[in-house]
Amino acid sequence: MAVTIACTGGGTGGHVFPGIAVIDQLKKIGSSTELEVVWIGSGKQIERDITRRFDVPYYAVPSGKLRRYFSLQNFLDIFKLIAGVIVSIRLLKKLKAGVLFSKGGYVAVAPVIAARILGIPILTHESDRDPGLATRIAARFADYILLPYEATRVEHFSEISGEAHGTQQRRVVVTGNPVREELFSGDAARGRELLGLPEADPLVLVLGGSQGARQVNLMLKAILPQLLEQALVVHQMGEIDYESSADPRYITAALFQEEFPHILTAADVIVSRAGAGTLWESGTLGKASVLIPLGGESSRGDQVRNARLFTERGAAVMLEGDSLSSESLLEHIHRLLQDKAERRAMGQAAAELCPPDAARRIAELIYSHALSARETERETERGSARGAIQK
Repeated sequence: MAVTIACTGGGTGGHVFPGIAVIDQLKKIGSSTELEVVWIGSGKQIERDITRRFDVPYYAVPSGKLRRYFSLQNFLDIFKLIAGVIVSIRLLKKLKAGVLFSKGGYVAVAPVIAARILGIPILTHESDRDPGLATRIAARFADYILLPYEATRVEHFSEISGEAHGTQQRRVVVTGNPVREELFSGDAARGRELLGLPEADPLVLVLGGSQGARQVNLMLKAILPQLLEQALVVHQMGEIDYESSADPRYITAALFQEEFPHILTAADVIVSRAGAGTLWESGTLGKASVLIPLGGESSRGDQVRNARLFTERGAAVMLEGDSLSSESLLEHIHRLLQDKAERRAMGQAAAELCPPDAARRIAELIYSHALSARETERETERGSARGAIQK
């Protein structure tokens, strides 16, 4: 009898891709007769596209956005959250879910609450150095709280490690961030071949995430002529700002798909935001990065704190405040391209900060709970059968 593992999270690719990395490991650990894995999301097209690509059954539930500021929309979203909990309870019962794995985002809150009501074991994972509101809520109900860094545990969760939670002990485990295994099969020569780029020139890869990054795009545009004199440039622009390029030294795309592992492996320097997924994908491959984090005026400031951690460890350089300019960006890229020793040292520091086995470690924890859930179900069935015989 297969145990259903329900995974939840969404809103952006940054929530879904790490979950897919864990699902890939689950499929390697357990057979299809043991485990059935599904995804519960918000219904956004990007979530559907990613899960369809990796052949993961997808279900959508109502979800209200969690805001850290006053808005009348917050009151309406309370009803969306309640509806999401009700739908999630029905869905988890229908699926006979044995375990819920939350990858974060506001959509995960309703399934987490529903799972706690139903007594389903919950494991929740945070990707950023500082936990978001969704994770802080989910952590109140979770049996396992999985974190990316030791600093996250010490600064935010040290007081609840081992704390009693019903009949269970709540456990806080530093696992790192899951990265898709396909990234480790990237081939640099293949990446250049796919893009039609020569072998000799250095390659700068500019990443704006699945939704793009207008600030990064504009900064790059201002220095592109000078940069192309030094290097080839590959630019993931996002769909909103996408513009095709006729320059063979400047390759643009809205979003890279299957070719991404090869392109990332080929890159000499990465320019990106400081979202957790992008940081770990670059870090596990030992890439030197120039980070332009999304500031607190546009977010909760998680990217700034992510970037500071990497900068403190020598794993990246960060542009913020007075250093946030196109000229400074060009200067940092130029220095890294010219100084191979600094580039190598930065990449090594990034690799040490981002161990590659997080997806496997998380999958093993989930699998252990899935086996326990299956055994509990079997015991219940045996007890029911004995009771029927006695009658």
